[in-house]
Order: sequence, then structure tokens, then C-alpha cells
Amino acid sequence: MIFTPRLAFRPFRDDDVSVLYDFMHSADAMRYTYIAPSPAQLASRLRTCEALRLTLGCAPWVVLERTGMQVIGWGGLSVDPEVPGWGLEVSYAFAPASWGNGYATELVQYAVQHALVSLAVPEVNAFAMPENTASIRVLQKSGFTLVRYEPELERNHYVVTAPAQTVPPDERK
Repeated sequence: MIFTPRLAFRPFRDDDVSVLYDFMHSADAMRYTYIAPSPAQLASRLRTCEALRLTLGCAPWVVLERTGMQVIGWGGLSVDPEVPGWGLEVSYAFAPASWGNGYATELVQYAVQHALVSLAVPEVNAFAMPENTASIRVLQKSGFTLVRYEPELERNHYVVTAPAQTVPPDERK
């Protein structure tokens, strides 16, 4: 399990489906992203994402509020299994009762740091519908910049890149 100041992250387990489905099937809660049509389809999608942990070295986590260890969301780093050509991206979904507490920002900032430092990837992508102002604020606070609108996704494309590495003066040739 991974801990941040207010959250805990762990890999997905099949017994997480029911609590995640409680909000991931809601057209209102998920209006800007994937809406789970059924518990079985959600389970299949989350298993597919979790399987990427072996090949990518990362996959989205189940997100728990650290104080009560209650599941409040799902998110982190992945490659969209349905549209993999966009590269490594950060995504998330939280139960509406946990909105407005800064949890998405805490998750995204940890995920970006993990990707750029621990996994040493050069960049992380994110996608948000232009009207999803809350997610856009999360991305901006986490260092993402707008690349362009992607018409085929109907979303803005954001990216954060690893800082340029500098060579210490005594090692320059």
C-alpha cells in the first residue's frame, strides 16, 4: 500500500467492484468520462487496467481515505486499453461525496511524481473535456499544460514533462 498525507493507494481487487460501481455507473458523477454499464463490464475494464501493472510497471490504484480506509475512488497511471495510442496518462474517478476535498489533486500530483521520477518516463498525458473545469484545475495545479483540443476524443489534451536534467559544472566536458 502507498500512503500520501490523506490517501492510501492499493491495486484493484475483484471485491472493489461493488463500491466502485456505486458511483462509476452514475451518469451524473461520471458525466465527463467512462460510465460503467454493468458491474461485470466494470470488473472487466478494471481487471484489464490492473493487468497492465505487469507490463507498464504501473496501473491505476483503488483510492482510500487514509483515516477511515474507505474506498473513495480509483485512479493513477495507465495506458487506455481501448485507445492505447495516446501514451501514458493519468486518470481518476471519485465518489461524489469526496469531491471538493483536494483528493484528485493529491492523487494526480503523486502519480506524476511517481511517473517522472520512479518510472523515469519523459511525459505524462491527461485528457479533459473543456467543460470539466474542476479536472482542468486539478491538472493545472499538478503542472500540466494544454497541448491542444483533440477532436476525435472530444477532449483537451494536457501534458506534463520531466524537468530537463542538468549536468553539474564539474562533469561538463
